Amino acid sequence: MSLKAFFSENPSVALAFSGGVDSSYLLYAGLSNGAKVKAYYMQTAFQPAFELEDARRLAEGLNADLTILRGDVLGAAHVMANPPDRCYHCKRIIFEAIQAQAIEDGFSVIIDGTNASDDSDDRPGMRALAELSVRSPLRESGITKDEVRRLSKDAGLFTWDKPAYACLATRIPTGRAITQDLLQKVEATEDILFALGFSDFRVRVLNDMARLEIPGDQMPRILEQKEQILQRFKPHFTAVLMDLAER
Repeated sequence: MSLKAFFSENPSVALAFSGGVDSSYLLYAGLSNGAKVKAYYMQTAFQPAFELEDARRLAEGLNADLTILRGDVLGAAHVMANPPDRCYHCKRIIFEAIQAQAIEDGFSVIIDGTNASDDSDDRPGMRALAELSVRSPLRESGITKDEVRRLSKDAGLFTWDKPAYACLATRIPTGRAITQDLLQKVEATEDILFALGFSDFRVRVLNDMARLEIPGDQMPRILEQKEQILQRFKPHFTAVLMDLAER
């Protein structure tokens, strides 16, 4: 099924919108194909501030209808405890909230930006989507991540080359309780690296230390700015380690 055919069959949809590459293109595609698309952004402790800024900017650029919802994922014990299937429980909370609001707003079809490159075997959150009957038009249309980027570039969307960005909770080792303080440390230190011009990296929590995962071509710059990074990370972590395996 093509996206055009999907939106022809489903002319009124509610989109779980993150401001990332996939959901941004899906919002554009739905509107371009004449569908009524209402975007819902779920703001939680797991999303950094820039994601909401990107979501607003993209929606404004497309003149799209955007609703911002707020959810307390840390209030759920089975999420805060950070078990191996944390993503499943988190997705249930987020999509149940979006679904409830969407139904109240008159939408019966909920869609998300899962694409054909996403491996369902390694994504417990996708089980939650299936249980809630969330549709994934990109995946159903066989559109891969690379194709989403190409199509987004052709459409003039600023998100076309936006690096993939998993939620902040993924920086904390499975089994270690997720706290607001830990999430704030991660966001603050990743903001430092963004401000220094780095991209497509991760700051992982290892005990009280930060472990940096940096693309290989950016590693020399990390060493060049070592002292500045150490100084600015000091209020947040006791030490900074670098993972030498290339991302």
